[in-house]
Amino acid sequence: MPELPEVETTRAGIAPHICGKAFVRTHIRQPKLRWPVNPDLAAVLNGQTVMAVSRRAKYLLIHTGAGYLIIHLGMSGSLRIYEPGQHPPPQKHDHADFEFADGTLLRFHDPRRFGAILWFAGALEHHPLLQHLGPEPLSADFDAAYLQHTLAKQKRAIKLALMDNAVVVGVGNIYANEALFQAAIAPTRAANSLQAHEYTALVAAIKDVLQRALAAGGSTLRDFVNSEGRSGYFQQQYAVYGRQNENCPHCGGLIYKITQGQRSSFYCPQCQH
Repeated sequence: MPELPEVETTRAGIAPHICGKAFVRTHIRQPKLRWPVNPDLAAVLNGQTVMAVSRRAKYLLIHTGAGYLIIHLGMSGSLRIYEPGQHPPPQKHDHADFEFADGTLLRFHDPRRFGAILWFAGALEHHPLLQHLGPEPLSADFDAAYLQHTLAKQKRAIKLALMDNAVVVGVGNIYANEALFQAAIAPTRAANSLQAHEYTALVAAIKDVLQRALAAGGSTLRDFVNSEGRSGYFQQQYAVYGRQNENCPHCGGLIYKITQGQRSSFYCPQCQH
């Protein structure tokens, strides 16, 4: 599933191509996504100008004067930009096209149809999908003091806590694995068992891992590609994720794989405590 680096890579890729441009055609080929697409979307969107493109957690937010187009990539979704006069014919899983006045085309592709295209005319902080989210991990609001306070009474595993969007948004499975390894913390530790210096190390590791993933254009997660159709390359830097029974890059011991919350966790029992 695309996580924060992949979604932010997508945001940065599409924003320069659509900001300041007006929607002139909205074509929804498949309205049955994770939630039904508003049947009146074309009527409310066409004629609106894109004022900004932002991201909250894993949601892409296209700002207009009338409201917000909220896009979630789901497990396999992607957004592609096509220049004027260079629109290829839509393929089987190309579920929506958004065309702009200059001929630029934004196309939503989603083989598994777990993504979403939503319209919201109110204040973003009041949308039910956004109102209970934790802080952005790369923001100043996410620091060791916040994490220690938030997890003070939580006995669940620290790996599961990091993947809870009410605690912090967008970390996801791959990046939680990598950050815990970098911070030398076992994924099975109780969230409230960490010492102050461990919360500090973990927050620093999360920020570093995500920043490195952003610099690499995200990871190749199944069929994730950016707005130009290219895969991310952070998977080439994985220290533990997907490397069960391989040698730890730090100590040379074997990397273990366990299941937590129906997701795979990878760690080195000699380096992570």
